[in-house]
Amino acid sequence: MLMESTETWTVRTLAAATEAAWDAFVRAQGSGTFFHLAGWRRVLEAAFGHATHYLYAERGGEIGAVLPLAHLKSRLFGNLLSSTPFCSYGGPLAAYAAAHDVLIDAACDLADDLGVDYLELRNRETSELNWPAKTLYVTFRTPLAADPQANFKAIGAKRRNMVRRGERAGLNFDLDQDIDRHYRIYAEMVRNLGTPVFSRRYLALLKQVFGDDCEILTVTQDNRPLAGMMSFYFRDEMLIYYGGGVRAARALGANDFLYWALMRRGCERGARVFDAGRSRRGTGSFAFKTYWGWEPAPLHYCYKLVRRKTMPNLSPSNPKYRLLVDTWKRLPLPVTTLVGPLLARNLG
Repeated sequence: MLMESTETWTVRTLAAATEAAWDAFVRAQGSGTFFHLAGWRRVLEAAFGHATHYLYAERGGEIGAVLPLAHLKSRLFGNLLSSTPFCSYGGPLAAYAAAHDVLIDAACDLADDLGVDYLELRNRETSELNWPAKTLYVTFRTPLAADPQANFKAIGAKRRNMVRRGERAGLNFDLDQDIDRHYRIYAEMVRNLGTPVFSRRYLALLKQVFGDDCEILTVTQDNRPLAGMMSFYFRDEMLIYYGGGVRAARALGANDFLYWALMRRGCERGARVFDAGRSRRGTGSFAFKTYWGWEPAPLHYCYKLVRRKTMPNLSPSNPKYRLLVDTWKRLPLPVTTLVGPLLARNLG
């Protein structure tokens, strides 16, 4: 529950000198997430060239609420202000009700000034705002025991057998300090799904900005990369984010081996929550995560319609994009790697 206050809160825009105080506030809030951290502002600006508006409510030097926002504008995907694009979670993070309200008012005014189609808040939890909302995505978060064997027993017999299949196939995993091997795997995986790949620069910036809190794990067989994942660490959480496997990975059990290797690595780093990321219902990613026995929790994305009259739908399942998705799957990998980043920068 948010605290009450009668004092006036002033809305300010994040500057480099305030980043440490912003992040300290984020880490102190129970609802704070990795995606609220100030480093994302630098990544979004440098990787995509998007204008950011990281707003916070301040009173006497105290931060009472933060709201990271970025402005995306393209002919194909529309004009929006989002908290936060390219991130699973976002929305206002507040310690005081009045600070929360003043930031929402400021965000609505900003949306009007920019003339966007809509303002999007990617809340992990339900919002009291009376805005149109949808629960297209779910997230999978599960406790992680300190003992890796306890986690192994909890994943179910079928998954354990798949992990053992990978072990019999001679699979190994190691950590990469650069993104080269990972990017090749990731680019092929998203092409196979019919999705434009992000730029190499974007993933490199995530590693550069977040340092040891951004980690790349790669699964190999005889030094051949088969699967990999870029993960983030925040407090006692491990969040797996950008990754997957090449076509050859499935027959070898490399995808299951990857997830088990990630859980083991999370234990080594002291994580107690394993966040397997968001998925859309009805997709292969959603099904794969349920096979591990993880329960989906809906994400509550809400929208302030400004110029639009209806809810946006940028999902790949939207019939509007079906031809593009089907065509993309058939394109050569060098083509999708070259052209993909130009499209992906506005997908959000």
